[in-house]
Amino acid sequence: MNSTRLGRKKTIKKKNKWLRFSLFTFFIILVGGGLYFYNAYNDVANAVNKMNKPISREISDKREEKVKFEKKDPISILMVGIDEREGDNGRTDSMLVLTVNPEMKTTKIVSIPRDTRTKLINNKNPKKTTVDKINHAYAFGGIEMSIASVENFLNIPIDYYVEINMEGFKDIVDAVDGIDVNNQYAFELDGVTLKEGPQHLNGTKALAYARMRHEDPRGDIGRGERQREVISKIIDKGKSLSTLTNYKDILDALENNIKTNLTLTEIIGMQSSYKPAAETVEKLEIEGTGKMINNVWYYMVEDNTRQTLSETLRTQLGLPIEAVAKNTNSNN
Repeated sequence: MNSTRLGRKKTIKKKNKWLRFSLFTFFIILVGGGLYFYNAYNDVANAVNKMNKPISREISDKREEKVKFEKKDPISILMVGIDEREGDNGRTDSMLVLTVNPEMKTTKIVSIPRDTRTKLINNKNPKKTTVDKINHAYAFGGIEMSIASVENFLNIPIDYYVEINMEGFKDIVDAVDGIDVNNQYAFELDGVTLKEGPQHLNGTKALAYARMRHEDPRGDIGRGERQREVISKIIDKGKSLSTLTNYKDILDALENNIKTNLTLTEIIGMQSSYKPAAETVEKLEIEGTGKMINNVWYYMVEDNTRQTLSETLRTQLGLPIEAVAKNTNSNN
């Protein structure tokens, strides 16, 4: 099957400044929050320590041994934005998988549509494994069920995760004094109205900008692009010397809204050893179709599409090709 089954691909070279800095570290900078403020190392270390939330397993079941940064092993990271509403456990508002290979000097990013219908894997209680939208995995079993479900969907190991509370995301934007964007579509969402064109966004408006999808003809794809844009804008502001005066506000916002199983030592190791992987960044979008099942709309992805995508990512991770587990696209 040719690469068109993976949907639209886009290769971004060094000329993009923030990707040159390293796209795969965009979340690391959020997690580190202050790696630029070397004189505030203790504050940064304390913040990262509060953000560090290990999961029950040490390594993925799809790996034979834990990755080693000093060997520059290829790694994978699941980045999720969590929409936490009062009265429930929350759902993933966005889901990105990054595979990083420093020897090949490549990073591949896959955005998984939130409505993708697939098996939701519960390793702690296999009887609770079910079929539903992939963004429901977090509500049913937290980040560990999200990780297991993505691993089953793509048939790759997930080595690390970064979880961002989308409601608290506005605190992070406010901590860097807002961001500038060029909005393509005028819209109203959750009481926020944004006009079309260039404008400065505070945290509340930036959150609406990152969440909007109905007025965007690209739907989830467009929203994913805006979320990546907002993150890149935060990084640009975070690198500015002007943020030195309020770096503690930034760290407070980060530690209150981000969870990760990365330690500060691992973050620093990735920052120093994996930067060559930013030389070529490839975005993969998953081709699928919409379908109503029992009056619920799902994004349906065929197994052959998953297989082609899995082969691409496993090659990126230096793993042998394997067949993906059959998904269920039935009405049951």
